[in-house]
Amino acid sequence: MVATGTLLTFVVAALASLFMAWAIGAGSSGSTPFAAAVGANAISVMRAGFVVGLLGFAGAVLQGANVTEAVGTQLIGGVSLTATAAIVGLLTAAILVAIGVFTGYPIATAFTVTGAIVGVGLALGGDPAWAKYRQIGALWVFSPFVGGGIAYGTARLLRSEAVPERYAIAILGGLVGALVATIEFTLLAPAGETASIAAALGDLLPVGTAVVTLGCALLVTAVLFRGLVTDPEATQRRFLLSLGGLVAFSAGGSQVGLAIGPLVPLLDEVAVPLPAVLAGGGFGLLLGSWTGAPRMIKALAQDYSSLGPRRSIAALIPAFAIAQVAVAFGIPVSFNEIVVSTIIGSGYAAGGSGVSREKMLYTVLAWIGSLLLALTLAYGAFTVIDTLA
Repeated sequence: MVATGTLLTFVVAALASLFMAWAIGAGSSGSTPFAAAVGANAISVMRAGFVVGLLGFAGAVLQGANVTEAVGTQLIGGVSLTATAAIVGLLTAAILVAIGVFTGYPIATAFTVTGAIVGVGLALGGDPAWAKYRQIGALWVFSPFVGGGIAYGTARLLRSEAVPERYAIAILGGLVGALVATIEFTLLAPAGETASIAAALGDLLPVGTAVVTLGCALLVTAVLFRGLVTDPEATQRRFLLSLGGLVAFSAGGSQVGLAIGPLVPLLDEVAVPLPAVLAGGGFGLLLGSWTGAPRMIKALAQDYSSLGPRRSIAALIPAFAIAQVAVAFGIPVSFNEIVVSTIIGSGYAAGGSGVSREKMLYTVLAWIGSLLLALTLAYGAFTVIDTLA
């Protein structure tokens, strides 16, 4: 039987987690996936917020476990987060993210949450998890260059007169189809395990994972090519929206862990299963996307770069790929960082047209500052509360 005091404390922590999920949905996961599509006038701001909320919820439930467990148990060593530490860390991060939402600047959620959780963990007397920090830091540092570079190269390819657009987009679509076939889902495997579409179909047919992956790539390539020949404008728009949907799904799978990860050490005490907590976190992301995301969608779509459909496609493909790498390895990652860098990379393919360098500088400073500020505030706040308790 769960003690009343323990249950009450968990409820307070869960409410703080829900607030964090709302802030993330309104900011990072709710705004970035369809920002490029909105910038290309492929979908309206309000409709984008609605769709991304639903897809983010699905991603949270189906792919959220890896990052959730990493945030909850791997950011600090030697101690487990207490309910009070979880509440302080979540509230600190959520307030900072909410400030970013209402001021129109994309605070990097992963930076903020990671800083806050490390801060309360150190205040608890825990040891830095240097191995995990190196893994996280590598992704944070290299993803803007890799994502921006791929976006730049893709945008240049789509602008090249040497390669007909229908061939370039169809091949890119095939690569995306192959990646989708290798994504791990919880529904395709026994409880506690995951499996990809390619693996599941490969075992069922049986033809092998590689054959199914190749088949998915060729199918998507053929469908796209046919559409680009018969109705290129509508097909390009549908492809762009599909990419936005895939990024939104990936955002849910990654960002939900930032909101509910600190609750993981508490679940055994209150006998709450992780899937239920993932659903609750996904619901928070959905609410945030529906109520707060339109402001940030507008900021990303119009303030960073004037995007056309080709540059939007170039921005979303690497964003989707990097997001899935982060989900697979359980690394908390900021979608603002990923998508802003890919938007900028695709913008530079046109000579930097529409790219605001001043906004870029402020954004990078906000990312770095959010990490340090969250760590310092969370450490100080928990130390004060622990001393007074």
